[in-house]
Amino acid sequence: MIDSPNDIRDVTFAIRDAVAPVFLLTGIGSLLSVLVNRLGRAIDRARGLNGLNDQQLAPFLDELDIIVRRIAWMRWAVGLFIFAGFCVSLSIATVFVGVELKINLPHFVLLTFITSMVALNAGLLCFLREIILATKEAVTRHR
Repeated sequence: MIDSPNDIRDVTFAIRDAVAPVFLLTGIGSLLSVLVNRLGRAIDRARGLNGLNDQQLAPFLDELDIIVRRIAWMRWAVGLFIFAGFCVSLSIATVFVGVELKINLPHFVLLTFITSMVALNAGLLCFLREIILATKEAVTRHR
């Protein structure tokens, strides 16, 4: 527990250092919210198309193909965003564990934070690919 003013200072610094990653978690949560909403709408549309008989479905096969590919990209993006959030949370927890146990874990914190940034960027690229497919779907419908 906290035994001296130095310990209080260490905890204060840990809290200060954890604030920025907490804002990052909020951003990741917002991205997840948008992506899960898009995923739900794509799944609903796919279910509607799959409910058609073969003759009714024929004109919508290209659209269904694009929706299936979009869903796959969104699943990757969601998984990567969740993994990024996990890594950010782990880096925050490591800071506090290090303060409590009086051990210095900068390499682990750095590794988990860099891993979260890589996963976040990969998730954003998956999200971008899904958006490109969605716009392709809109152009295909227009023709």
